[in-house]
This record gives sequence, C-alpha cells and structure tokens, in this order.
Amino acid sequence: MKIQGALLKMSTELNDPVDYNLLLGNEKVYMNELVGKEVSITYLNEIHCIRCGRETKKSFHQGYCYPCFRTAPETDDCILRPEMCKAHEGISRDMEWSKDHCLQDHIVYLAISSGLKVGITRMAQVPTRWIDQGASYAVKIAQVPNRYTAGILEVNLKKHFADKTNWRSMLTNKVDTETKLLEQKEKAKEVVRKDLVKYFIDDDEILEITYPVSDYPDKVNSFSFDKEDKIEGKLVGIKGQYLIFEGGKVLNVRKHNGYEVELSY
Repeated sequence: MKIQGALLKMSTELNDPVDYNLLLGNEKVYMNELVGKEVSITYLNEIHCIRCGRETKKSFHQGYCYPCFRTAPETDDCILRPEMCKAHEGISRDMEWSKDHCLQDHIVYLAISSGLKVGITRMAQVPTRWIDQGASYAVKIAQVPNRYTAGILEVNLKKHFADKTNWRSMLTNKVDTETKLLEQKEKAKEVVRKDLVKYFIDDDEILEITYPVSDYPDKVNSFSFDKEDKIEGKLVGIKGQYLIFEGGKVLNVRKHNGYEVELSY
C-alpha cells in the first residue's frame, strides 16, 4: 500500500503497549500493525509549514517556515524556556493562544526515559508528553497555575536533577530501573525553594509505559531527510516519536513535521 502526505507528530493513546497513529493526507495509519513488516518512507522534496501551509525550503522549530518561526506563539522563547513566559503579565505573541496553552494548569514531573529527569507539561498533555519523550516511568510532583511558574520550579530543580533525555539510551532501552521515583520526589520537595513547596501534590501514582518494540537495537543511527531521501527496512519498533528500523536506523517523525512523503508497506 502507498500513501502520500505531510508528516506530522504521531498521535498516541496510552495502552499496553502505546497505540500509535500516523495521519498522512486523508489516511490514518495504525502504526503498531506495521511493526515486524517491511516499510519504506520516501521524501518527495517538499516541505510545508505546519502553521500556514506555505512551501518552505527549510523547516524551523520542527515544522515552521521562517516567518511563522519569527511570529507564531508556538515558537516563542518560552516554549523551550518556560521561565521566560510572560503571558501571566498579559504579554504574548497571541494572548488567545496563551490562554489555552500558557495560562492553564501545568504539571512538573519526574520521569525515566533513559536516566532520571525533571520536566513540565500542561496538565492536559499528561501522559502524551511522557509518551512523546519515550518515558518508561513517570510521576507528577507538582501542579502550578501557569507555564511561568512551572518554568521557575523546573529551573530550581535543575540544580539537582537532569532535564534532558539521552535519546540513544532511550532507543536502545538502556533504562535506569534502579532509581526509586517516590524517593526522588521526596528529595525534590526537600531541595526545592521553600516558597515553591506549596505546589507539590500528594499524587504518588507511578505510571509505567510500554512501547510496541519487537527488538531493541544495540546502537542507533539517526536518519534525516535533509541528507537522504528514503528510509526503508523492517520496522522493529516505535518509541517516543521515533520509528526504529532493523539495523538501528531511526527516524524522528516529529523532527520532520511538514515534510511531504510517500509511505509504502
């Protein structure tokens, strides 16, 4: 079967394992069913901005043309550095967008994707954010009223916890299984700035997430459509927003938002 369309981040649903769907054109492809099968994805040499739709020679910030990258609220500085958010002060590229995205309750969490890390996400994005990061385990530690406060709390905790995922370790399933998340949650409460302790919550449920992977590679090689126009082979798994092919070649779908491709299987 052959389907053409622009790549977009795969939609997910928490199950055991996670369900993945890829929307290409008007077709919705249930990706779990392709694990174990021969799959090819060919780049058709077009990129379209995922916000305005215009064709662009280069993608910025995972899917935007340069004008949208400069003006869209989705690409503002606070997306990567939430402590810089000013929506709570009435300052935003688009206040209506910020009301739905920045001025909503956020969760600060601890997760294990490879090693232990701290992160934040909108409450409405739990557990989607954890799945997109390839987390195997996650626990909520605090609930705050906006993105700025979440960023301040995260910055404070980054003095004691990592905030990055080793994507290679995550994709080869080199996952820390020794760290006790609830012990680390208690540590976070002890080391955080005292005026931020009030945001900590008692929800101690640890979410364990499994992924549709038949065989983890020993090492991985990142594939880019900016360098090659086709990736093919047996699909052996999906984790985070990565497609894992036999032999260790991996495609970050989200990185290629807006790239026009043909999927064959």
